[in-house]
Formats: sequence, structure tokens, C-alpha cells
Amino acid sequence: MTVAFSEEFVEVGGAKVQVLKGGSGDPLLVLHGTGGNPGADRAYVQGLAERFTVYVPSHPGFNTSERPEWLETIADLAFFYTWFLEHTGLEGTRVIGFSMGGWLAAEIAVMCRHAFSKLMLVDAEGIQPTDGELTDIFLIPPAKVAELSFYKPPEGMARREETPELQYIADRNREMSVRLCWKPYMFDPRLPSLLPRIKIPTRIVWGRHDKIAPLNCGELYQAAIPGSELVVVEECGHSPQLEKSEEFVKLAVDFLA
Repeated sequence: MTVAFSEEFVEVGGAKVQVLKGGSGDPLLVLHGTGGNPGADRAYVQGLAERFTVYVPSHPGFNTSERPEWLETIADLAFFYTWFLEHTGLEGTRVIGFSMGGWLAAEIAVMCRHAFSKLMLVDAEGIQPTDGELTDIFLIPPAKVAELSFYKPPEGMARREETPELQYIADRNREMSVRLCWKPYMFDPRLPSLLPRIKIPTRIVWGRHDKIAPLNCGELYQAAIPGSELVVVEECGHSPQLEKSEEFVKLAVDFLA
């Protein structure tokens, strides 16, 4: 049975942001990556909504959310979300951050220690690897980025129909991602030194064959966050939630419940 989601716009920090909400149970915040809000129909979102009340905001400047003029960097976005959590009564919630959204979740956690109760980072950027490199997704076509995101694209994964409206949103998301992540590209040089401030339960999930953010980034996160654990998903690329949806949902629920 499909879990129904509602859409609302919440005004925070001078901008109205799109928020999808669905499911039942304790609240769970999902922070998306550079591709924008995944929507409610993805299998992993539906799987999480069977156990939690899932909140999926579109970051300012992504999808149909407005961007306040003062918001220019990932640090600004982290400040925005401390405001968002306070405004919506979601302080102390569980959180999953994917890719850039994982970097964002880590920045929020070191900035505000009561923001989250449990932290799950999934193939998160934010740290410069010491072995390998972060693939510059802004210098290659989006189709190539999609190809690099998987070890083996899952069979039957729904491809979204290309319409002018969806293309506009994709272009908008890419433009905002460049604004946030360009210099330095996809990492914060301060972050490794700040991560020991995180004292909440943390699970780091990484695809063994990630070609966007190498596994070394996950190892560095695990080494820096006290008591954290690193779970490596075999035969998987940058998007375990899409490539190994059932396995991913089980990993998430087992940790977050």
C-alpha cells in the first residue's frame, strides 16, 4: 500500500520552503543531495514512511523552495536548518542525509548539538579524501553523473518523464548546488576538526564502489565522529537508497528505530 504524503510550504528565514510529509510514528528528517527533493514515490521513502513520520524538505533554492538572499554557502544552509528545526518543532529528531545532504547534516550536528538525536550519513560529501578524489559532477553532463551514481543500475527503477517543468527544476537544482558547493569543491576544510563535537549515535552508510565520493570519505567520517559506525554496502555505488533500496531501508530502520 502506498503511503500518502502531503505538501506544504513553511516560511523560515525570509523564504517559503516546500516540505513533503507522510507516514506515521516518530519524526524523521530526510535531507536530499544535489539532485533535489526525491519526491514521495521512491521505494526507500515509502519504506521509511511505514515506520516513521517522514519530513522531506526541499532546500532553499531547490525544487519549488525560495532562497533567501543571505543564503550562499553550506554553512548558511546549516544555519537555515537550525532555524527550520526550531520553527517546525523538529529539534532533536532523527535525520538521514544523502550525499550533499549528508554533508549538510554533519554541519548542522556540529553547529547545534541538540539538533538531532540520531545521525545517518549516506555517501556524504563534505570531507576531502586522502585516498582518491571527489568527482566534479559540475564538469560532466547530468547523464554521466547518473551513470556514475550506480555500480549497476537497478532493474525497473522508474525513469521520470522529461518535461519542460522538470527540466527547469533540474537546472535550478544544479545551479543552486554550484552556488553552495563550488569553492572549495564539495568539502569544508574545517569539518574534520569539528566532527569530534558530535556525540549522538551515528551510522555512516557507503556504497563500496562509489565513484562520486570514494569510500575513504566514509572512513574519515567514521574516524572523526566518536563512537560512529561505518556500514559498507557491497556491489553498490553512490546511491544505496536507490540501488539497494530494501537493504538500505533495513539498515536505516534497524539503526533509527
